[in-house]
Amino acid sequence: MRRTALAILLLAAAAAANTFTLEQVLSAPFPSELIAAPGGAKLAWLLDERGARNVWTAAAPDFKGVRLTSYSADDGQEIGQLQWTPDARALVYTRGGDLEFLGRPDPNPAVNPAGVEQAIWTAAPGEAPRKLADGHSPAVSPKGDRIAYLRAGQIWLAPLTGSDKPAALYRARSGVTSSEITWSPDGAKLAFVSDRGNHSFIAVYDFAAQSLTYLDPSVDHDRYPAWSPDGRQIAFIRLPASAGGGRGPRLTGDPWSIRVASVADGVGRQIWNAGIGSGSVFHPMVSERQLVWCGDRLVFPWERTAWQHLYSVAVEGGTAIELTPGAFEVEHVSFSDDAREIVFSSNQDDIDRRHIWRVSTAAGPPRAVTSGDGLEWSPVLAANAVAYLRAGAKLPARAAIQTAPGAVRDLAPDSIPADFPADSLVVPQQVVYTASDGMAIHAQLFLPPDGPGRRHPALVFMHGGSRRQMLLGWHYMGYYNNAYGMNQYLASQGYVVLSINYRSGIGYSLHFREPANYGASGASEFNDVEGAGLYLKARPDVDPARIGLWGGSYGGYLTALGLARASSLFAAGVDFHGVHDWTIRNAANANAGTTASADPAAEAARQEAARVAFESSPMASIRTWRSPVLLIHGDDDRNVNFTETVTLAAALRRQGVAFEQLIIPDEIHGFLRHQSWLRAYRAAADFLQRKLAAP
Repeated sequence: MRRTALAILLLAAAAAANTFTLEQVLSAPFPSELIAAPGGAKLAWLLDERGARNVWTAAAPDFKGVRLTSYSADDGQEIGQLQWTPDARALVYTRGGDLEFLGRPDPNPAVNPAGVEQAIWTAAPGEAPRKLADGHSPAVSPKGDRIAYLRAGQIWLAPLTGSDKPAALYRARSGVTSSEITWSPDGAKLAFVSDRGNHSFIAVYDFAAQSLTYLDPSVDHDRYPAWSPDGRQIAFIRLPASAGGGRGPRLTGDPWSIRVASVADGVGRQIWNAGIGSGSVFHPMVSERQLVWCGDRLVFPWERTAWQHLYSVAVEGGTAIELTPGAFEVEHVSFSDDAREIVFSSNQDDIDRRHIWRVSTAAGPPRAVTSGDGLEWSPVLAANAVAYLRAGAKLPARAAIQTAPGAVRDLAPDSIPADFPADSLVVPQQVVYTASDGMAIHAQLFLPPDGPGRRHPALVFMHGGSRRQMLLGWHYMGYYNNAYGMNQYLASQGYVVLSINYRSGIGYSLHFREPANYGASGASEFNDVEGAGLYLKARPDVDPARIGLWGGSYGGYLTALGLARASSLFAAGVDFHGVHDWTIRNAANANAGTTASADPAAEAARQEAARVAFESSPMASIRTWRSPVLLIHGDDDRNVNFTETVTLAAALRRQGVAFEQLIIPDEIHGFLRHQSWLRAYRAAADFLQRKLAAP
């Protein structure tokens, strides 16, 4: 008896030693947008410190990180689109506005009575940041004298120095917008995408001639212009007009192609075609450029093998050469200044993590830069080194530089708070469980630190996207970095947490990302959610009566779907801004087939698609929903309309289902304020504690 009592006391003491607050686990700053200056002697990145976003820099030889800007408020004003000037003296960036949905009204979640703005700024060491113009998407001229940028969908010019006022490049006709601005190597011309809705052109503006030329115009969508080193040609990707829209898996389609056009006369030619089968539908990589001119070859992404890889093809045409063969996905990609070498992240040999690799643009195979049980992403080539962002299962994301194999150090180690609870976090375990229809699903299992011998409440976490993948450590995206911290906190509170990578996510090939009957075409992901619940129910350390769900966006959809279809399995849930009726969401998408057709066969197909979409929605199963739910939504959401939660709440009331709500006025989908994340997660933890805690 005494030994048993002592053991219980020791377990309780160990559990107490591993407790921490939600504020502590979400206190670490989050880095993003790591870039290298021309020549590689300087680095810059963004750091979000509890909602205060700033630009940081580090310079050779010691690469010690210093804060360049000094914004201090959790005001919901994003910073992004970071660029160095050609002389590496200053940085240009965009502050404010919605950097995901450019051109929409500026969000103001802090309710600043003076209003907010989206503007382009420049900053240099020893100088206060200086506003250049209202707008976004700046492109710095190779001469370093001015920027081109976007404002209300049109291209404007502003000087980097001097007193000249910003001016429009030219006035496009109504309904035509511009994007993807890129300067010619000599700064004498400007290429951009001229978007006309159902088609788009590559346009070139000549400053000397004050003329506009459209390159090889067609009925299709031309994107991603890439200048030749001599500035005489532009390569671009042509996406067939038939390639967009629709519901359900898109394993194949009309093939995309690469074309090269003369800048002088606009005449173009096809040099390569993706062909029929896997890879015929274009899938972009995570990179500033999707097509890069490297000497006499062009480098681009392609899913020919059903995995996202890098290929190169001769400018004159021919067979594409695979640079990164294997059963893995290439992700964050950047190029050396001379375009002779590529550095990238991938999950090669470690499918639930990311590591850094490098490869020549002329030929593979790639060589490993990092390995081990950490995660590394967003690499750039610095002076005789590789810089990247990294994290671990316990240590949060931070910027680092590797000067030699194994010689790695963080650029700003002092930015991590002293009370960040790294030692109290758990290391999630890789789990592969079986969905209820037999598919193998990867997941991360977070176990409470209080040891075996008791049954715990359990939670299934579902990420959003759905084109995302949760990893065995702190995530490379801010939204899921916060979610990983929340899962760690829930584990510290006694929950067994299973974070699942359900079908239609990334990381496991084209066939996993584009599965049969997913989303609005059949909700096949429900099998993965149900299988996760059954996996937890069978574990001896889980109380089968206390299994819950939580997730955001697409994960909110799956939370609602799981509760609606399987309340007998899932006792409660927290639904962050989820989709609840696919027919409402698709109503504004003409390509989804929501408009009545005069053709009887087409109309019958449209109605059948609408029926399947509704049956794939939580609203279709509202009559079997019994479990309580917490609904969390910002009412300025631009990804998932606030109507989705309004409609669900009304249906739950009619059904008599208990629900609670946390509505955050003027907040968007990925909450802009740190305070909003804390409010939402506190409410979620409190709700789950009340609904799933042991008697």
